[in-house]
This record gives sequence, structure tokens and C-alpha cells, in this order.
Amino acid sequence: TVQEAADWLEYLTADQPTSLAEERAANGHPEPYRIKYLGLGNENWGCGGAMSPEHYVEKMKQFAIYSRNLDRAQTGENAMQRIAVGWDSGNEDYTEAVMKAWKDKVWSWNIEGVSLHGYTIPNSWEAKGPSVGFGEDEYAKGIRATLRMEGWITAQTAIMDRYDPDKTLALFVDEWGIWADPMPGSNPNFLQQQNTMRDAVIAGLNLNIFIRHADRVRGTNIAQMVNVLQAMILTDGPRMALTPTYHVYEMYVPFQGATLVPSTFEAPTYVFADISVPGADAVAARDTEGRLWLSLINVDPQRSRTMTVRVAGDVVSATGRILTAPNVDSHNSVESPNAVEPAPFSGRVSGGNMIFDLPPKSVAVIQVR
Repeated sequence: TVQEAADWLEYLTADQPTSLAEERAANGHPEPYRIKYLGLGNENWGCGGAMSPEHYVEKMKQFAIYSRNLDRAQTGENAMQRIAVGWDSGNEDYTEAVMKAWKDKVWSWNIEGVSLHGYTIPNSWEAKGPSVGFGEDEYAKGIRATLRMEGWITAQTAIMDRYDPDKTLALFVDEWGIWADPMPGSNPNFLQQQNTMRDAVIAGLNLNIFIRHADRVRGTNIAQMVNVLQAMILTDGPRMALTPTYHVYEMYVPFQGATLVPSTFEAPTYVFADISVPGADAVAARDTEGRLWLSLINVDPQRSRTMTVRVAGDVVSATGRILTAPNVDSHNSVESPNAVEPAPFSGRVSGGNMIFDLPPKSVAVIQVR
């Protein structure tokens, strides 16, 4: 209820000796908890209540009013952000209703963002496809499916821009990733799947999409961190393995807090059967210390690609790391934790250009000096 939500937020965040703050202190946490993001519901169009957009908005406004962060020190850039439920992949009615209500809101309530959930489903919800032991057909289906994220963000941004041309509200892609069939022999309710080189390419493509839309997309959460869906870590008792998706995230750390550098590129086409998608992808950004970084992805699982990059100024070197593997379903396990891992990578500098020879199905992150 709204009352329960208000009480929980007081218990967690009050910096004054209210009865609930004193109860928190008695339970061992005298200082307020820092809550950065607060979701006002979750998938209310489906498992969160199967609500109509209009019904959700009326409920959401009540929670937005009374779900208050009472920690007076948590202000400015660190202030709690309230995120309303938005787009369900291809259904835009929630975003439209939320944004219209926000545009016409009264003083007593506000939000700071709207969510988007969008998964990569290689086949169908009923039979998604295997997470390991597949060939190029399932690889190509996964790439085609994941590139739909570009259209989802573009469409949701267009709705938000109509009501919020100044881009006050943020778009949070707070559930995304490849969703395959559960591993054979596992509890199907636990949604455990293997993580492969295909998933690493999918992770890189999505991160590049998010980077290009950073004027509106200000937060994203892959689903999920450990063992479930497109996980970064797999565990088996006391043993663990880092997945190819983990390595992509670790390679992309320089892009956190960076500034997008406009770039254009001509991508070759990757074709398999009736599937035709761009065969390469790239983004560029400057980090907080002014260093230039490139992400280069060769989508094609069979062909190497030579990518020529031109930048303003004199290039001294272009070095970084690359992630690739022998097969589209190559993966790490607790028995073989280092089967897929990054390796040093560099480009050649010639005539003011940088030339990179990318092996098939690879993700590279390079620092340009």
C-alpha cells in the first residue's frame, strides 16, 4: 500500500530520530540507507497487476507523492530518482500515459524517469532457443533480435520528446539481455542459461546503442548479474566463472561517465539465410580525463573485417583489448573458466589512419593516443 511504501522509505532514509529511524538504528544501521533509484511499480502491464495504463498512472501518482526520501544529505546529483513504468518492448501505451500525466502534473508529485523493458528473444517466448550447443543459425537470430533495441529506444524517445523536449526525464532500460531456454536439467523457474561469445557480441551491440542514445538513456540494467539469464558470473557451490558478457562490461569501463564523440561509419552487411543485418558497429567517446576510446565490433561470425578509422589530429598509437573465441557458442565454465577472455589488441597507424584487423565475432575496446 501507499502507507507501507511511505513507512519503508522513512525506515530506510530518515535522518531524524523518528520512531522508524530509531527502529532502523536498533536493528544495526544508525545511518540512513542511500537509495539512488526507486521503481514505482514493475511491469504493471503484466505480472505487476495487469493494469490498464490509466489505472497504473493513477496509482503511480499516489506512490510518487508519498514515497519520500527523508535523508536531507541525499540531494543534488545524488538525490533519489523515481522511475515510472514505461514501454513493454513494442507496446507504447504506458509511456504515452505516463508522459501525458507528467506534462499535466500538479505540484504535489513528480518523477525523474521512465523505464523500458526489452529482451533479446532469438525465436519465440514459448521456445526461445538454446543458450549453448547452437550454430550460426541461432547466432544470426540472436543478433537480429537484439538490434530491435535501437527501434524501441528511438520510438520511446520520440514519445518522451513530445512531452519533454528539454529531456528533463531520463529513460532507464532497466531490464534487457538475451533470454534463452533454461539449461537442461536445471530448475526451469530459475532461468539459468549458459553465456557464450554470441552473448558478448549482443552485450557490446546493446551498450553501443545505449551510448549513442545517452542524451535520453541514462541508466541500464542487464538481466541479471549471477546465474540468471545473461549473467556476468556463473557459480557452482564455492566455484565461479566470469562469462564473456562480464568481460565486455569490464572492457567498457572507460565509457562510464564519458562523453559521446560523434562518429559515422559504413558497415558491411552480414547475411545468413534470410537474415540480413549490419556486419559491424562502432562508437567513440572521451573519458573524464580527455582520453579517446573506441569500441569496434565485428558481427560476422565467419569473416574477418579490416576497419579503417580516421580522427582529427595526429595519432601516436591505438592499443587496447579484444574479445573473441573459436565458436559462436564458446563459453566459460567453472571447469574451464578462461576459455573466453580478452587479449591485447592494437591497430596500425598509416597515413593518418588507424587500421584494425578484427577477427570474426569480436568486440574490441581501444584507447587512441
